[in-house]
Amino acid sequence: MWFKSSYSDDEGGECVEVAFATTIHVRDSKVPSGPELHLAAPAWGTFISAVRPGA
Repeated sequence: MWFKSSYSDDEGGECVEVAFATTIHVRDSKVPSGPELHLAAPAWGTFISAVRPGA
């Protein structure tokens, strides 16, 4: 199941969706049939830590 970023809006701006499975999948919600980025859980954790406000 894909989850849309809480920072995305319905106005056609920057939209990111994430799906959690064996690996983490990331895609552009405006192009759901487009490419996906697949990350291992530790890499996803590192990414989230780096972009989280106040980190």
